[in-house]
Formats: sequence, C-alpha cells, structure tokens
Amino acid sequence: MMNHIYEEKMNKTISVLEENFSEIRAGRANPAILNKITVSYYGVVTPINQVAGISVPEPRMILIQPWDASILKEIEKEILKSDIGINPNNDGKVIRLTFPELNEERRKEIVKDIKKLAEEAKVAIRSIRREAMDEAKELQKKSEITEDDLKNEEEQIQKLTDKKVEEIDKLLEAKEKEVMNI
Repeated sequence: MMNHIYEEKMNKTISVLEENFSEIRAGRANPAILNKITVSYYGVVTPINQVAGISVPEPRMILIQPWDASILKEIEKEILKSDIGINPNNDGKVIRLTFPELNEERRKEIVKDIKKLAEEAKVAIRSIRREAMDEAKELQKKSEITEDDLKNEEEQIQKLTDKKVEEIDKLLEAKEKEVMNI
C-alpha cells in the first residue's frame, strides 16, 4: 500500500551510508574521499572532479591534474583544509596524494567509525519503520483500512525493515574486511 514511500526513504538511508563508507580511507587510494572538497573557480564553488582529472596510477596514490594550471594552488589549499589527513604533493603541474599504509591501531579505529555509521543507519531505518507503522495504525483508526489490512501492512513493513537492516550488515561486513585488509 504505502510501503514504496518508506522503502524509498530506507533506500536513501542506505545510499547515504554507502557514500559515507566510500569516503573512508582503507589504506587504498579512493577518489571518493575528494567528493566533498570544493574549490572556487572563477567565483563559482566547484567540486575538484569538475576542474581536474583524477586518477589512481598506483593502489596508494591519487593524481589530480587540473585542466587549468592556475587553480593548482587553490586545490592544494582546499585539500590541506579538509579532514582527509593527507598532505598534497604539488609539483607545479599535478598534485599527488600518497596514502600511508594503515597500522593495526588505525584500522581498528576506522572499524569503530564504520560500525557507528552502520548503527546510525539502522536507527534511521527503525525510525522509518515506526513512522510507517504509525501511519498504518492511523489509517486503521480512521477506518480507512481494516484490522486485517493493518496486520498485513505491519508484516510488510517489518519484512522490509529486516531486509534493509540485513543490507546494512552486509555493507558493514564488506567495508570491515576492506579496512582490515582481509
């Protein structure tokens, strides 16, 4: 009945989690960590990937090659201001970001962070479930649906919730393996 609205909300929650996971460094170069970094290009706030070519020539290096060399310093400045924790190496033509090997302690910290993100996503999913259940109960109270319809709706909502929580667990497990280099 109304599940598709709530399923969309749950899918959005999972998309946000996937985006957050993609921005977490796991010792490998991942251009997604640059997604939130913008530069001022001719007065317009622009994502780096729209003013430069971004490539991964080696597993632990990102190469940023601006199409307009005059913006090189601006890109370098914004990377330094960001929280990615890697110092850019600017040779006058390109910027190299070299990712250090992660030690065991840092890997465990990252795993803690991703578990927290996954838990927040589960809380959001459960909140959407509660919202859907409340709406179904309200419809039943207004006699817009029957008691049987309500039970059916609640079952469908619960199945959807379980499926989405399982999806989060799989994403978490995969990211954990990536971080721990298993």
